[in-house]
Amino acid sequence: MKYVITGRPGVGKSTLFNTIVDTLKKHGFTVGGIIAPEVREGTLRTGFMIVDIATGEKTWLARRDYPSTVKVGAYGVLVDEADRIVVKALEKAIQEASVIAVDEVGPMELKLPSFKPYLLKALDSNKPVILVVHYRLNDEEILSRLRDAERIVVTIENREKLRREIPLKIIRALAGSESRSA
Repeated sequence: MKYVITGRPGVGKSTLFNTIVDTLKKHGFTVGGIIAPEVREGTLRTGFMIVDIATGEKTWLARRDYPSTVKVGAYGVLVDEADRIVVKALEKAIQEASVIAVDEVGPMELKLPSFKPYLLKALDSNKPVILVVHYRLNDEEILSRLRDAERIVVTIENREKLRREIPLKIIRALAGSESRSA
């Protein structure tokens, strides 16, 4: 069972993702994986963190004008620090979580050496996976593993409705798959 949340920037993909993760936890599911929230100082986006969903451990993923050899636009990627969190969070999620969740599969995360191999390992596992996928993702290896995923396209017009409906729909689907596998 795979769910892909996608849509244009700023439409509410991460908000929907966080609502789903919180709802899963409230219903007793163990959720593991990573999120990459933006960091703002006032109105200026200064970077992105990478956070282990299960433990809350976090570090910088990328910072504006950071002197890194790995860049995405104006952001320098802190490869070693962020990669360490990715390995710990996704390995633990693959081994221990009932649901693997990743926000987001995008250009910055794909600059981390361990991200794609662990993401592919998660997608090849038999665990439910919920992903926020950058709307321009063109990695064929990842996309081929998402062909059977349910796609949830978030727009400004449907985001409130999706926030009400999708978390419960996923809970019902997971509860149904647990009873079939028991």
